[in-house]
Amino acid sequence: MEQILRFLEELRENNHKAWFDSHRKEYLQAKNAFYEIVTQLIAGIRKFDPSIGPLTIQDCTYRINRDIRFSKDKSPYKTHFGVFICPGGKKSGYSGYYFHIGSGSGPAYPDGHMVAAGNYFCEPKVVRILREDIDLGGDEFDRIVKSAHRRLYLDSSESLKKVPAGFKAGTPNDEYLKLKNFCLVGDIDRKFVTSPDLVKNLLTIFKSAQPFIAYVNRAIDYSREEI
Repeated sequence: MEQILRFLEELRENNHKAWFDSHRKEYLQAKNAFYEIVTQLIAGIRKFDPSIGPLTIQDCTYRINRDIRFSKDKSPYKTHFGVFICPGGKKSGYSGYYFHIGSGSGPAYPDGHMVAAGNYFCEPKVVRILREDIDLGGDEFDRIVKSAHRRLYLDSSESLKKVPAGFKAGTPNDEYLKLKNFCLVGDIDRKFVTSPDLVKNLLTIFKSAQPFIAYVNRAIDYSREEI
């Protein structure tokens, strides 16, 4: 893991093509070390969530090149490695299990490391279905959220300010009904990612979030069956 961190930290300080080209060997070594972790995560998650189905490393990982077409930041490379494990792979639209290791990502994740479970972008019809499920389900969603690992919390950064039209305000589910994205996120630090038990600890966190993933993916499935 230190090998991965060292490369990403150096890349952050030298984020240009000439440096990257001259350090391609180090990049490939770091990428392969990360891919070993990804392989273990896919196998471990499948044991408690077989719904992810058959997945390859390429189904779950991302190119290091940044899309700079519409960005003010023209740095050509990402300074993190990330993996998103979900049914059908990262482009399927399903919710899943996310982990990334980096060299600093701003004030939200100053260490550059992140663990998450869910979906950062839910289509409007999926959000509608989820809100209906939450509204009609009593305390089911609340119990699922609270059963997740202590490191995980709901990302409410883009929540509505008021309960949406069509739903009664003043219930225990008010904050859940305001959600636009359905994702559990967690803060992890360098000590966490350099632990020899990294994969084991990630799998413990992800397993606790499996009911949440299933809840969201049920709504996604239903949205795709609607005529």
